[in-house]
Amino acid sequence: MAAQPTLTQQDVFNRRLPIVLVAMIIASGLLLMRLISFQQLAPEVLNELSTDYNRTVRLAAARGIIYDRRGQRLAVNTLEYRIGVSPNLVANPQRTATQLSSILNLDELRTYEAVTSSQPWVLLAPRVNAEVGQQIEQLKLDLQLPSVTIEKIPRRSYPQGTLAAHILGYVSGDLRGYYGVEGYYQDQLAGRAVNSVVSSIPFDQTDTQEAGRGSDIYLTLDRDLQYLVESELQLAVTQNNAKGGSIIIMNPRTGDILAMASYPSFDPNAYLNVSDQRSWNNPAISGQYEPGSVFKVLTVAAALDKGTITKDWGYTDQGQINIGGVTIQNWDRAAHGYTDVAGVLVNSLNVGVATITSAMGPTNFYSELAQFGIGRLTGVNLEGEAAGMMHVPGDSEWSESNLGTNSFGQGLAVTPLQMITAVAAIANDGLMMQPNIVQKIVTNGVEVRSQRVPLGRPISAEVARQVRDMMVAVVRDGLDDGAQLPGYTLAGKTGTAEIPTPVGYRSDAWIMSFIGFLPADDPQAIILIKLDEPNGRWASQVVAPIFRRLAERVVILLEIPPDDVRQALKSQGGIVQGQ
Repeated sequence: MAAQPTLTQQDVFNRRLPIVLVAMIIASGLLLMRLISFQQLAPEVLNELSTDYNRTVRLAAARGIIYDRRGQRLAVNTLEYRIGVSPNLVANPQRTATQLSSILNLDELRTYEAVTSSQPWVLLAPRVNAEVGQQIEQLKLDLQLPSVTIEKIPRRSYPQGTLAAHILGYVSGDLRGYYGVEGYYQDQLAGRAVNSVVSSIPFDQTDTQEAGRGSDIYLTLDRDLQYLVESELQLAVTQNNAKGGSIIIMNPRTGDILAMASYPSFDPNAYLNVSDQRSWNNPAISGQYEPGSVFKVLTVAAALDKGTITKDWGYTDQGQINIGGVTIQNWDRAAHGYTDVAGVLVNSLNVGVATITSAMGPTNFYSELAQFGIGRLTGVNLEGEAAGMMHVPGDSEWSESNLGTNSFGQGLAVTPLQMITAVAAIANDGLMMQPNIVQKIVTNGVEVRSQRVPLGRPISAEVARQVRDMMVAVVRDGLDDGAQLPGYTLAGKTGTAEIPTPVGYRSDAWIMSFIGFLPADDPQAIILIKLDEPNGRWASQVVAPIFRRLAERVVILLEIPPDDVRQALKSQGGIVQGQ
C-alpha cells in the first residue's frame, strides 16, 4: 500500500482558508442584518433602551436684543451653566469631589456621594454663572475629567440695571417674558425653540443647536432722556416725601414715547427680589387715579368743539354751583365775578367748568370725553395697560352730580398714559395719536418700522389752537407760573386731585400733577409729571417747579432751540426739528 503523502502546514492552511472565509462572510452578514434591524426599531423602543443615557431638553432660541432708539442695548442674552457628573466614569472620586465642591461651593461629603452614585448621571448645580462655569471648564481640562458635563443655559440680562425696568419687563427662568416689552412682544423676541436629546456620556456630547433666533426690537426710548427722567423723579419723590410717582415724555406729533418712569421701580436682573410683586406693574400705564384740575383743559376743549361755548364766552362766578344736589365750590372758596373761558383755566375754577358741562348736557359731554379716549385703553404696545373708569348715564353708579364733578377731574379715573395722550391731541392740532414704544423690529436682517396710528380727531385744529393759547396763559399769567422756562413759550396745566376712599375723600393727602408741552407754537415734547401724596398743598407750588427743572434739561437733550432762535431760522427759510 502506497504511503500517503505528508501534508505540509501550508497545505493545511490552504485547505482551511475557504472554510474560514465562508464562515467570516456568514458572520458578517448576520451582524449586518442585526445592525439594520436595530436601526429600524420603533423610536419608542430606542427611547426605552437609552433612558439611562439620554435626556431630552428644550433648547430655547437666542432671544432678540432690545435697544433704545440710538442702538444702546437695554436687554441682552448671557449664559449660565448646568454642571453634572457621570459617576461610572469618575476615576478618582475623592479628588473629583474635593475639587468640584470647592468651586461650586457645595458640601464635600454630599458631592462625594454624588460622584460615587449608581446613577448614570447626577446634577450637581442647576445654574452657575459664567465665571464659575469657566473654572469648571478649566478644571475638567487640567485634571482630564471626562466625567464632568457642562451644559449652557441661556439667561436674560439687563446691562443698564434698573433703567427702564417698567418698560422692559423681565424674563423668567423658563425664558418667558412678562410685563412691558418683554411680555407684549414675547412671541417675536423668543423665536422658535426645539427639543434636543442630550447624552449623559461625556464622549457623546454634541454642539448645542441654536433654534430660530428671535427678532431684535428698537424702542422709541432715549436712554439718556430715560436716565434723566428717572433721576428727576427719584429726586422729586425724595424732596417732597412722596409715596411714588410717574413721569412720561412723548412726542405729540407721532405718539412716540421718549421716556417713561415710575417710582418705586425694580431690577429686572433680580426681579424676584421684590417685597411686593405689584412692583412689576407699570403705574404709568396701569395706575388709575382721579386727575383733578388737569382735566379742565379737556372739558373746555370739548365744549368749544361742540359749540356750547365760544372763546369769547363768559359767566358770572358766584363761588359755587349746585348740580344734582351736590354743591361745587372753587378751590379757594371765593367768588370771581365775571370770568371768560380763558380765565376759567388761568384761575382753575371748578364752578366755571361745572357751569360749562351743565350747559353741554350729559350726551354731548360724555361723547366728547369718549373721543378723547377716557375710559378705554390707548392700545400702547406694552403689557399691563388699564382702561381707566368713566361712568356715563345709564350706569348704576352714575348720577347727575357726576356731570359737575367730572368736569374738573373728580369721580372718574385715568392712567397717566391716557391723560397725556388726550392732552397731546391739543398739542397736535386736534389729532390724537396712539402711544407707541417700538421704533422698529428687525427679523433676520429685515426691518419693519412701526406705523403711526391716529386714534381720532376729538377736536378741530382751530379749537386745539384756542385751548393751547389758554394753556399758554395759564403758565404765563396764572397759578402755574412756576413752570415757566426762560426763552421758551410753554403750554400747561396743574392738577391737585383728592384721593377717594370708601367713605369719601381724604383731607390730608393729594395727588399732584402737571402736563405741559413745548414749544407751544410747534410742540415737540409733551411732559406729564405725577406725584402721589407729596408734602405741600397745591401742585402749582410742588410740581410746576419740577416741570421747569426737568424741561431745562429736556430741551438740551432733544436739541430744541429757544423761541428766538427758532423764529430766526424760520424767517430765513430753515426747518427747526428736535430729535
